[in-house]
This record gives sequence, C-alpha cells and structure tokens, in this order.
Amino acid sequence: MVGAATSLFALPASSQDDGGLDTSGIEQPEVERVYTPLTAERLEAMVPKHPGYLGALAPANLNADRPPAPIDITGTWFIDLSEGFAHYLFGPPYPRFGPEGVEALIESARAEEEGRRYRNSVGDCWPLGMPMIMTRVWPHAFIQLPTAIYMISGFNNSVRTIFIDGRDFTDPDLVVPSYNGESVGHWEGDTLVVETRYFETDHHWIDSGIPISDEFSIVERFSLSGADNEVMTVEYVLTDPQMWEGEWRSTKQFTRQDYTDINESQCIYAYNANLPGTELGSEEAEERGTSEVEGVIE
Repeated sequence: MVGAATSLFALPASSQDDGGLDTSGIEQPEVERVYTPLTAERLEAMVPKHPGYLGALAPANLNADRPPAPIDITGTWFIDLSEGFAHYLFGPPYPRFGPEGVEALIESARAEEEGRRYRNSVGDCWPLGMPMIMTRVWPHAFIQLPTAIYMISGFNNSVRTIFIDGRDFTDPDLVVPSYNGESVGHWEGDTLVVETRYFETDHHWIDSGIPISDEFSIVERFSLSGADNEVMTVEYVLTDPQMWEGEWRSTKQFTRQDYTDINESQCIYAYNANLPGTELGSEEAEERGTSEVEGVIE
C-alpha cells in the first residue's frame, strides 16, 4: 500500500517538474447549470431606458443634424495651482452660510488646530462629488462627442457625463440622486454653459466639510483661451437656498496636459498611499517631502 501511494503521487510531482499543474489530492467537482431562457419582454425590461429620447451614444443621436460645437474641450486637464495648493478649494470668499455651514467652518478650524481630521470622507472611500471632484490634484480626461461630454477623473475614476444633445433634465420623481449629479449643457457663443442638479447629499461636502441639501445646484461656464486653447477656465455659481444665501461664486483654471493619461484608480490599500485624506497617505506624503513642497511643514 505504501508503494502504491508513492507511485500514485509520483506522477503529479513529475508533471510539476515539467511545468505542469500539481492537482494531487484534489478532486474537481462536476459543474452543471440549469439555464432558464428569458422572455423578450424580460430582456427588454432589464435595460433602463429614457422615455422618448435616444441615449447619447445611439448612432441616430450621434449622427443627427445639429450645428457643430464652437469649441472642443477633448483632452486631459489639470487644475492650475500656481496661486497655491489651497486654490483647489472654492472659498473664501464665502456666502453667508446657515447654521450648518457656520458650524462646519468653526469645527473644521478647531480640528485643524488640534491636528484632527474633520469630515474627510474621501479617506473612507466616499465619493467626492461635484464640485470638489473637479479640483482634486489629479488629471481629468474630457471626451467630447456631438451628444455628450464624458469626464473621467484620475481620482478614483469618477465619471461625469455632460449631455449636450438638447435633452431636458430627468423628471425629479424618477431621477436617482448621485454625487456628480445630472449635468445638461448648451452653447452660448463660444462658451459651454452647464447646469447640474440632483445631488446625493450623504457625506457630500464642499471645502472644509460644508454640507449641501437636495436643493443644491451648480452652473458652470467653460471657455478656452491661449494660443493653442491650452487653458480652460470654468466659472462656478453654486446655489443652495437651504444652506447659504444667494450665489457662491468661484473661478478655476485648468491647463491642458498632453503627456499624461488616466489610469485605473480604486480606493484600496495600495492606492491609499496617494490619498492625502487617509492616514497612510499623509504618512507617505511626509516621507516623500510632499507636505514640505506644499508649505504645510517646515
């Protein structure tokens, strides 16, 4: 019996020496599946559809007769921080906040003095959402088609779609709120004007933990300048009658970056070394001297 056992295991060992897979002692189970065909009606119902208008990538929509776009923002863009690292924030100046916004300003300042983090949800893998996703220190790829502009952020690969095919906003009773909201754009001369509504409010902060409500909306005005259209200026008007008075305005510039691409990025341990919002990222930043470069530490 010992000899039989020895010879039994000799073959897999030999095949492993030849580069084969050692499956000794492992019995592979037989797999059987029962497939139940779906009806045409069920298949049709599985795909979410717009009531009465074509999707942005439908050939009939892409090829529809429409005036050519006055500008094309296709490219990879990076927030201009030449005025300082904190320029990725949207204030000050700030509007007059309600109680929740005032509390956020007070608590965020107190947390900074005490060396603690305040509402830094990105460190817990919550989406940043609009408008903060636009100004993270990662490039953004914009792909402009006749019907929509697709933005892919290098920061956690956040995706944003700006519809420019003439559609209206989704019925508020049907829409599902999201962190980047629903964006609909139109052209005013050489300027792309984009309105965004329908935001998810849970853990959705602006600047130092300033909250938003379900009435939050954004209007952006995109324009290009420079000899080769290498500068993109975006004027922001943020409104939220539940959280602040009037309009919160800010203007940002982005520079075209032709020697970079957007890679896969996920909120997992290996990538957290590049996220300043995490403890690992902060430690790594100090070790690399990044904080010193930014003037945060001496």
